[in-house]
Amino acid sequence: MTKQPTSFYQSVINYFDKAAVHTGLPDGLLEQIKVCNSVYRVNFPVKIGDEVKVIEAYRVQHSQHRTPTKGGIRYSNHVNQEEVMALASLMTFKCAIVNVPFGGAKGGVKINPWDYTPEQLEKITRRYTTELVRRNFIGPAIDVPAPDYGTGPREMAWIYDTYRAFHDDELDAAGCVTGKPVNLNGIQGRTEATGRGVLYGIRETCAVKEDMARLGLSPGLEGKTVVVQGLGNVGSHSCTLLQDEGGAKIIGVSEVEGAIYNPNGIDVHAMLRFRQETGSIIGFPGATSLGKEDRRKVLEFECDILVPAALENQITIENASRIKAKIIAEAANGPITSEAEEVLLKAGKLIIPDIYLNAGGVTVSYFEWLKNLAHVRLGLMEKRFNQQINDELVSLVERQTGRTVSPQERKVIVRGADEIDLVRSGLEETMINSYHEIRDVLVGNNKVEDMRTAAFVCAINKISSDYMAMGIFP
Repeated sequence: MTKQPTSFYQSVINYFDKAAVHTGLPDGLLEQIKVCNSVYRVNFPVKIGDEVKVIEAYRVQHSQHRTPTKGGIRYSNHVNQEEVMALASLMTFKCAIVNVPFGGAKGGVKINPWDYTPEQLEKITRRYTTELVRRNFIGPAIDVPAPDYGTGPREMAWIYDTYRAFHDDELDAAGCVTGKPVNLNGIQGRTEATGRGVLYGIRETCAVKEDMARLGLSPGLEGKTVVVQGLGNVGSHSCTLLQDEGGAKIIGVSEVEGAIYNPNGIDVHAMLRFRQETGSIIGFPGATSLGKEDRRKVLEFECDILVPAALENQITIENASRIKAKIIAEAANGPITSEAEEVLLKAGKLIIPDIYLNAGGVTVSYFEWLKNLAHVRLGLMEKRFNQQINDELVSLVERQTGRTVSPQERKVIVRGADEIDLVRSGLEETMINSYHEIRDVLVGNNKVEDMRTAAFVCAINKISSDYMAMGIFP
């Protein structure tokens, strides 16, 4: 009889337990950090066409050690209580790792969003939001949702509008949800945020000379071969940014319709245009195509870096031994089961864990939340002032040196930072600092042998400090 793969939630528990023994914290405190504090399951009716459908949905608040809690909402037929609990748990540790002051939460609606029209999805979204409002599971100081698999800015706009209908006199109502359209109190750079965080995390990992030497790789991201599983929001932006800004060579890509492979490299922009025009990546010129039934074989392609950017439990005990990549960068949540990870680590793989690598989304969501509470666009107050100061400095250098700066050079040098510049700068700073906090734990504790365990140790220690400060634990 074939053994069932470890569940997503059980994998998270296993990872936590593996790290907890290295913290020296009391059992009661560790148990409080591990468990989900609040689980809300609801079934609500929505009229779709001529029939009434009963929709199953969830919102889980894993930890209120800091408030509000924060986490995306996914629309998927695979949504269940354990999955949402696992995702909420990861959000708690993710926020702690990148020093974002939220507790972890997650939501899920058990539907296939592609089976519904936009009008029907709006009905479902507004009804789900109404249920959250009634149970006090949403609010800028309570619980702040965001996009996840199957949702985006459109759904977040519906959530915001529905919340505002119940709280029309609340000054900070825009902070009830993040990932909103930019023209509806959103923030520039949020759509690409998780993919950009993946770029920064992989780039920083590849910059460590001794770690790359252990893998037989040269330091730096430039020229490294990359395979990406999944072309959703995270996968498509990861692909594009790794190629355009990281100098990496994308040689394999998979999506629901199949996979393509070209050892000489795939032009990501041309591939995305081809898929938009034809509805599929299959048949992309110059690449070998694999059908839908073989799409998961992309995980086994020869490459330097594998980026699983689809759903959880993609690398299991069944296929772990066939993974050839030297670095596995978890752009998705929970793509590797805990059993499979043991196989990969024994094979000498370097795994960049999801609780660090895909934290770009929540980091930029934090910036959006701050913008909503401050009621001012990032950079508005200082952009012109900095531009004028820089212009005066350039003029001073011209007078002192006798060299004239061209209008094109001056424009680049003197410009003040726009919102998108500040968002990217803040995200880059966050990902770099967090990476080195994790690596310091890994290098400083000879009993911690992998990056995920180091990340969990880092997160658990930070969360425990909050509980101790509350006076709940000695």
